[in-house]
Amino acid sequence: MSNRPVGTRQARELLRVAFGPSVVALVVIAAVVLLQLLIANSDMTGALGAIASMWLGVHQVPVSIGGRELGVMPLLPVMAMIWGTARTTAAATAPNSSWFVTRWVVASALGGPILIAAILLAVIHDAASVISELQTPSALRAFCSVLVVHAIGALIGVGSKVGRRALTTSRAGLPLPDWLPDAFRAATAGVLALFGLSGAVTALSLVVHWGTMHDLFAITDSLFGQLSLTLLSILYIPNVIVGASAIAVGSSAHVGLAAFSSFTVFGGDIPAVPVLAAVPTPPLGPIWVALLIVGAASAVAVGQQCARRPLPIGAATGKLLVASALAAVTMALAGFAGGGRLGNFGSVGVDQATFAPAVFLWFVGIGGLTVAMSGGLTRKPRPVAPPKPEPVAPQPESESEGEEEPEDDVVDEDDIEYVEPDPEPELEPDEPLVSWSAEEPATEEPAIEEPVFDEPVEYVDRYVEYDDVQETAHEPRPRRHEDLDDDPEDHFIVDDDATGDQPRRAGD
Repeated sequence: MSNRPVGTRQARELLRVAFGPSVVALVVIAAVVLLQLLIANSDMTGALGAIASMWLGVHQVPVSIGGRELGVMPLLPVMAMIWGTARTTAAATAPNSSWFVTRWVVASALGGPILIAAILLAVIHDAASVISELQTPSALRAFCSVLVVHAIGALIGVGSKVGRRALTTSRAGLPLPDWLPDAFRAATAGVLALFGLSGAVTALSLVVHWGTMHDLFAITDSLFGQLSLTLLSILYIPNVIVGASAIAVGSSAHVGLAAFSSFTVFGGDIPAVPVLAAVPTPPLGPIWVALLIVGAASAVAVGQQCARRPLPIGAATGKLLVASALAAVTMALAGFAGGGRLGNFGSVGVDQATFAPAVFLWFVGIGGLTVAMSGGLTRKPRPVAPPKPEPVAPQPESESEGEEEPEDDVVDEDDIEYVEPDPEPELEPDEPLVSWSAEEPATEEPAIEEPVFDEPVEYVDRYVEYDDVQETAHEPRPRRHEDLDDDPEDHFIVDDDATGDQPRRAGD
């Protein structure tokens, strides 16, 4: 982590977003132009004008030289510019960034290139005063092209960080459909599948037409010329792939008067660029009709992505339609960027009237069938009705309406049942009530058996005390709990019985 202050780090990141990709592209273009002029042993008079024109050409701004317009600009540099802008904006945006910071990042991604474009337009205008063949492009077209290219890159970069959060909840507080991010993913998968499979077909066609490509390279004998043709072919490969994509979905591509589709081919003059050897030549064989498999396979990719999360038929249809529309708009934009006017050859590009609708119909038709077969449809959950309250049975009316019911129930005393409480259990103490000294340990008191007399016994007024227990003033005789309720007279004994003498007679 950098130890710089937060304000310094943010300013540095915004400067990188604003000028990073544009300055890198400007440096690369300058190196290529200077190398070309150096190899051609030319002076550096128009170097600045050539560098500025090529930088605007990277942003799809047409270049006019000697009255001839070069409007078909290669797609590979503009794709690299979009990727660079997306990468820098994504690096400057955190997933939890506030909308204030996000707006500043997008504004920097757009403001820096616009400033550079204004400076380069001034350079071209100054160079056109010296070089009569160089013409200043339209300022409105230049600013709009630069703005669109960097806006696409900024949206891709920022959307990769905060796109899901922005799609989940709108600014008005109304929640968008949950399947909207999945629709963007399905559209991306369809475009990449169509572009990738068309690229594979283009490479296979170059191998088939290897002899034609060799003849196009042989138009120059110098190594520098062949290297230039190779570099030019590499830059225009995405343009050829877009044309192959149009043919794969049933549309057509044209280079001047020459037109190509999966069903017919009309010949004509084409530029001497080796990569254009991949175009079909008349007569058209049945193998080119098999190119429609590419469109069907791309639609299957869209359907599989839409079926990843099964939805009811209404939501699944909406997701498929949105994904197909986004893919069609993307391919139409690529077809527009990859076409234009090419000097004396005329217009180059795809048929825009049928390209986007064909992509949409392929993705909706085959994609919808794929969704249905892949288990992407579920039944709509039935709404659960609230439980109905049970009806209450009406109470029967009393037989005699005139009789008034007593307010209080009268209870007879005969009906009251008295229950005797259970006797409380007698508790025995766990420990003696009085502790004995150590000199005279406590001994258990022998049980005194109550004498049983067969004849009535006369009691006298003489009493004796217990002989077996010595009571002291400090340590009284312990009394057991069960003796508390005894009658004291039960423990009295007569004198004669204690001494063993005979009882006195009445006369004594």
